[in-house]
Amino acid sequence: MPKTNAYGMVSPEKVRIAPATEADRARIYEMRHAVYAVELGQHRPNEAGRLTDGLDPLNEYLVATADGDLAGFVSITSPESDTYSIDKYFGRSDLPFGFDAGLFEVRLLTVAPRWRGSSLAVLLMYAALRWIESHGATRVVAIGRRDLREMYVAVGLRPLGPTTQAGAVTYELMSASMDDLRAGLQRRAPLLRKLRRTVSWDLGVPFYRPAQCFHGGRFFEAVGETFDTLERSSEVVNADVLDAWFPPAPGVLESLQSFLPWLLRTSPPVESAGLVRAIAAARGVPVPALTVGAGSSCLIYLALREWLTRDSLVLLPEPTYGEYVHVAEQVIGCRTERLPLSRHNGLRIDPRQLFRRAAETRADLVVLVNPNNPTGRLIPRAELAESLPDLPASARLWVDEAYVDYAGSDESLEPLAAASRNVVVCKSLSKAYALSGARVGYLCGPWEWMDQLRRVTPPWAVSLPAQVAAVAALRDPAYYKRRYAETARLRAELAAGLRQAVPGIAVHDGVANWLLCDLPATGPDAAAVCERCRARDVYLREYGAGAALGSHALRIAVKDAAGNSRVIEALARAVCADP
Repeated sequence: MPKTNAYGMVSPEKVRIAPATEADRARIYEMRHAVYAVELGQHRPNEAGRLTDGLDPLNEYLVATADGDLAGFVSITSPESDTYSIDKYFGRSDLPFGFDAGLFEVRLLTVAPRWRGSSLAVLLMYAALRWIESHGATRVVAIGRRDLREMYVAVGLRPLGPTTQAGAVTYELMSASMDDLRAGLQRRAPLLRKLRRTVSWDLGVPFYRPAQCFHGGRFFEAVGETFDTLERSSEVVNADVLDAWFPPAPGVLESLQSFLPWLLRTSPPVESAGLVRAIAAARGVPVPALTVGAGSSCLIYLALREWLTRDSLVLLPEPTYGEYVHVAEQVIGCRTERLPLSRHNGLRIDPRQLFRRAAETRADLVVLVNPNNPTGRLIPRAELAESLPDLPASARLWVDEAYVDYAGSDESLEPLAAASRNVVVCKSLSKAYALSGARVGYLCGPWEWMDQLRRVTPPWAVSLPAQVAAVAALRDPAYYKRRYAETARLRAELAAGLRQAVPGIAVHDGVANWLLCDLPATGPDAAAVCERCRARDVYLREYGAGAALGSHALRIAVKDAAGNSRVIEALARAVCADP
C-alpha cells in the first residue's frame, strides 16, 4: 500500500531504480503511447499502442518499478548521438551552450498516473543525473514541463527562456553545468537521505557521488604530490592541517634513523602486539580493551561499518569533525541527526542535552569529538563522566580524543571506556605525538567490541616504522608534556597577534593546537582570504556554510613562532589590504 513520507509525498512501499531491460522497453513504449498520445495528444494514437522515435536505439532508459510494476522512466541522450530531441524545437546557433562531448540530454521523464505526486519523479531525475555524471557529463540540457518547473529548478537546472508547445503541455528549455547540478543536489541532501532508505538502487552507479571528506592538506600543491620538491616543505606554512609543529621525541628519531633500512624492508608484527602492550602500560588500561589501526580515520571506517547499517541513526553535534557525517551518510547510507551548536554560548557542547536527545531519537550511535574540531572547545572529563547516566543503554557513545593530550592526559575517558558497556574512545598518536606521516591510532572500549574489531582487522595494519615510532614516543611522556605547554603559549601568542593585526576578527578560545576564527563580516570571505594567503605559501583551512559556521570562518593550526608570524602577516594583508 502507498504511504506518505515526511515530505508529504505519497510513495510506494518498494521502489527499484535500474537500467531498462528489453522487456522494460516494451512496457515503456506502451506507457509512452498512453501518456503522450492518448492523454496529452502530442502524437496520433496508433493501433499498436506503442510510441517510439529515432533516438530510442541510442538512448539509455532508466526505470522505476513500484511494488513490482513499471511506475515511471526517464531517457538519456548521450553525446554519441548526433541528434538531441531539442533539435526538433530550437536551433543550435541560438542556444547559450556548446554541443560537445560533455553534453547530455535528459528527456521523457514520465510517471504513471497512480504515482504522480510521489517521490518517483525526484528519484528518476536524480538517477538520470547520477548516471550521466558517472559517464563524464559536463553539462545537461532538458525540455522540462512547465508545470514541473519547480522540481527541475530544485535539482539545479536553470530555465533559459525559450518554450515550445506539444499537445496540451508547454515545455521550457533548461540547462545547467554539472557543478551547478551538484550544488542543487547538495541543497536537497535531507530529502535524498530520506529517499535512499526507501529505494532499491540497482543502477550500477552509487547512489551518492563517490567523494572523500575534505581534510585540508592543500599545501601539498606547493610541496608536490609526487615529492620531487620536498625541499619546498621548509618554505610552506601548512596551517591548514593539524599536524604538530614540533618534531617527535628524540628517541623516536634515533630509533628510525639508526634502523631505517631494516625497518623499511621488514614485515611488522602481524597484530602489533608490542605496540598494544605499550599503549596499555602508558594509559593504564587492559590489553583486551584495545585495538590498533593506521590512524584514527582507519578505525572510524573499520568500526562504524561494522556497527552501523542503513537503518541506524547517528547523533552528533554540528559543527564537528566531518569524517563522521561522511562515513555515516556517504559510505554507510544511514541516517544522521545533528544537534546545532550556538555561538551564543561559544559553540559549547552540553553533553546532557546531547545524551537526552539520543534517548528521544533512539540513536544507535552518539559521536562526541573532545576537544571538538573545529571549535577547539573541551568538555572536562568530570562533566562528561557525570553526564553519562543520561546516555541510553541502547546507544553506543564514540568519543574522539585525537587532541585531548593538548588539554592534559588526565582529561581522557579511556579508563572509563575500558570498563564500560557502551563507551569507546578513539585516540590518535599521529597528531599529538608528531607522527602524522606514520599513521597510528587505537580504540579503547568494551572488550567484546574490541575483540569483534580485531577479527576483521587486516594483518600488518600498522607499518613497522610506525610501530617503532609509536612505542618510542609513548616512552617519553615528559618530552611531549613540555611540547604541549609550549603549544598553549604559542596558541595564546597567535591569538593575540591576530586580534592586533586584523581589526574585527573574532578568535574563539580553544585548548588544542589550532584556533577557530571568524573574519570581519564586511571583508572578504574565508575562501578568498585563504586563496590570497596561498599566494604567500601560507595555507589555512576555510569553512563554508555547509559546516554551520558561515562563509567567514577559518581554522588556523598553531605553528612555531616564525610560522605564526607568517600566518599573522599573510592574514592581515589578505583581509585588510590588496593581496
